[in-house]
Amino acid sequence: MSDKDLSKLCLHTMTNKPWNLDQCLSNYEKAGIGGISVWRNVIEGRNLNQVKKDIANAGLKTASLVRGGFFTGDAAQKQAAIDENKTIIDEAQAIGAPLVVLVCGATPGNTVEQNLQEVRDGIAAILPHAEQAGVKLGIEPLHPMYADTRSCVSSMRSANDLAEGLNHSHIGVTVDVFHLYWEEHLRSELLRCGKNGNLFSYHICDWKTNPADMLNDRGLMGEGIIPVDRISEWVTEAGFKGFHEVEIFSDRYWSMDQNDYLDKIVESYKKLKY
Repeated sequence: MSDKDLSKLCLHTMTNKPWNLDQCLSNYEKAGIGGISVWRNVIEGRNLNQVKKDIANAGLKTASLVRGGFFTGDAAQKQAAIDENKTIIDEAQAIGAPLVVLVCGATPGNTVEQNLQEVRDGIAAILPHAEQAGVKLGIEPLHPMYADTRSCVSSMRSANDLAEGLNHSHIGVTVDVFHLYWEEHLRSELLRCGKNGNLFSYHICDWKTNPADMLNDRGLMGEGIIPVDRISEWVTEAGFKGFHEVEIFSDRYWSMDQNDYLDKIVESYKKLKY
């Protein structure tokens, strides 16, 4: 194994789903990992000011709070989403997270244009609150297989269009290789995103051919078909200098000893060139 620096490695708490926040903090600190992206389930019911202190005491930097979004639906659903996202922004501010990742949502029966307009309106409604809190919002485009209910934003181009149309310093894009690796024009869209100052965060994992589950069978980097190094090179070319965040949903990995799994994550990360 190489002696690659782990200061740019960040783990999502959901990657080690069986662990609570304290276990994540303790084990990430021992491993020498630089960052953490916090999922809301691990801070539910906790004192958020203490969470912020605990993260700092573990020597970790918070990359983001995951996740907000889901802006589409009927009038009551849309208003509830706006209210919930404002709460999420407040939580991010309280734990010292500079970014909230947005999975934007979609409503079956709506046209793509209707869904996108509802997402646009929802984000516009919370942007003043985000700016006041000093928290940025990252639109995460998802793979088209999730376009029915999870997100109408299904390409890097669509995410760029949405961020540029909103034209606000606190809205940008979260790039995840799992969702975007297949795009023919990914490099040019990443460069476009970086040029506009909109590339806010970057997630890595791998796509396994014939996965057992389309949501919960992601692979470790190097275990599948995604050219993670190539995409990381493009992200670097686009000017991104932030964390490389490992976000893996995997029933297989969640079922194993999480310390052994963490060792595998670090090993796979160290094999990457970028």
